[in-house]
Amino acid sequence: MSDDELYPIGDAARRSGLSVSAVRFYADIGLIDPTALNEAGHRMYDVHAIARLELVRTLRELGTDLDEIRRLLEGGTTLHDLLTTHLEVVERQERTLRARRAVLRALIKQGGTTAQAALMHKLVSMTDEERERIIDDFWTGVGESLDVPEGFVDRLRTMRPVLPSDPSAAQLEAWIELADLVSDAGFRDAVRTYLGDAYSAPEARPLATEPFQDFIHGSGASLMEELLAAYRAGEPPRSARAQQAVVRFMEAATALSGTPLTPEVRDRMADGYRRIPAILRELAEEEPAAAYDDTHGRYLSLVARINGTAVEEDHDSIPYAWIADAMRHRFDR
Repeated sequence: MSDDELYPIGDAARRSGLSVSAVRFYADIGLIDPTALNEAGHRMYDVHAIARLELVRTLRELGTDLDEIRRLLEGGTTLHDLLTTHLEVVERQERTLRARRAVLRALIKQGGTTAQAALMHKLVSMTDEERERIIDDFWTGVGESLDVPEGFVDRLRTMRPVLPSDPSAAQLEAWIELADLVSDAGFRDAVRTYLGDAYSAPEARPLATEPFQDFIHGSGASLMEELLAAYRAGEPPRSARAQQAVVRFMEAATALSGTPLTPEVRDRMADGYRRIPAILRELAEEEPAAAYDDTHGRYLSLVARINGTAVEEDHDSIPYAWIADAMRHRFDR
C-alpha cells in the first residue's frame, strides 16, 4: 500500500473494516473527509485517511461517541486521554453489570418482589462515595451530643462496610439490611443511647480513650494472639513460651494505667480472667447485652458479613482458666 496511492470508497471500506455506507456517513458529517475526488466525482482515500477510518471503527466498537472522536481527530484531545476516559466509563459499566448479576443471583436464590428487586439494585449500584456518605452521615448523627471521650466516635466510624465488586447473596442481604438500619433515625438514636450508657460513666470512660482502644484493637489483640498460639500449641501455662507471652500481655495492659506488674496485680488479673465465663453468662441474661446485640453489635455484625470477615464468636473456646493459671504463675526470666 503506497502513501501516494488513492483508493475508491469500496477499497477504503474493506481495508478499514467498515461498510461503504459508514465511510460515506463519516464523510457526510465531516468526520473523515475523502482525500480527493476522481474525474467522475467519486470519493478517493489515501492510506492516512484509511488509518483514521480504522481508528474510528475501533473506537466506535469500544463505545466511544462521535463527539469524542471528533475532538481527537481535530487535536482537541490525545488518544491516551481519550482511552483513559473511556476506560473509566467501561470500568463503571463493568461494576454496574456485576452488581446486576449479584442482584439477580440473590433474587433467584431467595425470591423476592419487584419492589425488593428495585431496592436491592438501587443500593448495590450506589457509587463508593454514596455508600461512604451513608455511613458518615450515620456516625455524625450518632456522635451528636454523645458524652464520650474525644475521638471515640471517629474510631467507631472506621469500622465500616466495603461491598465487594462481586458480592455474594449473603453480602447483598447484609448491605441492604445495614443501609436500611443506618437510614433509620430510631436505630441511630438507639446506638447513641447504648454507647452513652456503656461509655459515659466515670468507671467506663477510660475504655473509650485512644490508648485503651489502640490496645484493644491493636497491640493488645496481637499480644493475646501470641498467648493463644502457645495454648493451641499444647504449651502448659507454666511453660517458658506461655509465660513470656502472658507477661508481655500483662505488662502492656497495666502500662495503660501506669500500674507496675506486681505479684498482687498478676493475682487480680488472674482472678478476673477466671471469673469471665460466669460474668458472660450473667451478661447474656441482662438487658445491656441485649441492647448491644440490637444496636452497635448489630451494626458490627452486618459490617463483618459484608466485608467477609464474620466469625462466629465462641466464648467457650477461649481458655480463660488456662490464661488465669498462666497469669498467676511466677516465672523467673
